[in-house]
Amino acid sequence: MGENARILIVDDDENIRKVLTMILEDEGYKVDQAETAKQAIEKTRKNFYNLALIDIRLPDMEGIELLTKMKDTVPRMRKIIITGYPTLQNAIEAVNRGADAYILKPFDVNKVLATIKEQLRKQEEERRYSQEKVAEFIETRVRELEAEKITQKRP
Repeated sequence: MGENARILIVDDDENIRKVLTMILEDEGYKVDQAETAKQAIEKTRKNFYNLALIDIRLPDMEGIELLTKMKDTVPRMRKIIITGYPTLQNAIEAVNRGADAYILKPFDVNKVLATIKEQLRKQEEERRYSQEKVAEFIETRVRELEAEKITQKRP
């Protein structure tokens, strides 16, 4: 998945969106942007994203609130809160509302990239695990149906 991963940047600061987009596209990611929570919600309804970078302060909604309003996908979109206003309360609330990671502004580019790679790796593990569970379910169900056929054929 890695280099072809789709990332949504949700930040009202155009400069931050541009810089992050440049950095991530240089890494081979497909990047989309939203400057408001409303735009982010719309985009996640129409498109699949592997990961979203979400500013904690948006003009129309707190980023932490947005965590629960974005459409979830399978495999589950990873969500990373980015903030220039770090507090312990924000970090705890972000995690409790479904944030997978928390990144501080100003950015350390290497840390941002490492966090994204780690989250995409975890997403890939979840996808593989889900596929294995579906395959196990199908195999079990096939055996059950075969057993039912045998039982029904007996007088």
